[in-house]
Amino acid sequence: MGWTADNIPDQEGRQVVVTGANSGIGLEATRELARNGATVIMACRSTERGQDAARDIRADIPDADLRPEACDLGDLESIHAFADRLGDADLDVLINNAGVMAIPRSETVDGFETQFGVNHLSHFALTGLLLENLHPHDASESRIVTVSSGIHERGEIDFDDLQHEQSYDPWDAYAQSKLANVLFAYELERRLLTAAANAKSIAVHPGYANTQLQFRGPEQRGSRLRKAAMWAMNTALAQSAAMGALPTLYAATAPEAEGGAYYGPGGFMNMRGTPERQASSKQSYDEETARRLWAVSSELTGVTYDLPEPKAEVSA
Repeated sequence: MGWTADNIPDQEGRQVVVTGANSGIGLEATRELARNGATVIMACRSTERGQDAARDIRADIPDADLRPEACDLGDLESIHAFADRLGDADLDVLINNAGVMAIPRSETVDGFETQFGVNHLSHFALTGLLLENLHPHDASESRIVTVSSGIHERGEIDFDDLQHEQSYDPWDAYAQSKLANVLFAYELERRLLTAAANAKSIAVHPGYANTQLQFRGPEQRGSRLRKAAMWAMNTALAQSAAMGALPTLYAATAPEAEGGAYYGPGGFMNMRGTPERQASSKQSYDEETARRLWAVSSELTGVTYDLPEPKAEVSA
């Protein structure tokens, strides 16, 4: 039997930020972290939905320590405001979870293609803004967990058309954003190692989990047929959101979780099952692409990190 939520160590005294904490993987990760004593800051686009989710969790865990906060990942001003409200609060874990999937082309408030902007650039910015807050309350390392997807394997970083203005395929754009997640997680780990920082950066994927994420594209297209087909696939093939949250929870809490690693379900086609360390795509280990993406992300978001560039001999 593999690692499950029953294996989560005591989280008393730990403070965790989870983006997209009001639904799906984020909600289930928040639930289990709170069940084990963590204070969870629920970074949600809608504070109303965040509060509804908090009530749902407290119905199961009455003493859950939850803080729903507004953080619209499609708006850099909202991300800055969220970070400002946290002030100098110490954080043990940042879970970069929120995302959108295979939606029709649109743009964020700041003019970024929405999938690249929300899934990658927003988390790049948020992590940079909160880096100084990541001070674990005990002797363990703080952790930055970035949630990617197995579809990152088909992704390519098109530096000539990052925002998919010249051509747009919703799944190609999604795959690019998820590859960016893994490249970012590995590059961050290399920089943390170079700085000898007391922190780990870890990438994860949930496999095929039954969440509302899959329905956003069909809903925005107004396609009842695609929505019905997705419902049928989720019912037949997907594991629960609670199971899909296990790689995130493992990376956030397990003492043995390693920085610079990639964890996902170890069962059928890596789509379901308990977490294990896995290899990500060949492209995700390209350090030149990762450095270039880092520089572009910093330029686009205006967020810089007080971390040195990796030494040549350091690798994820």
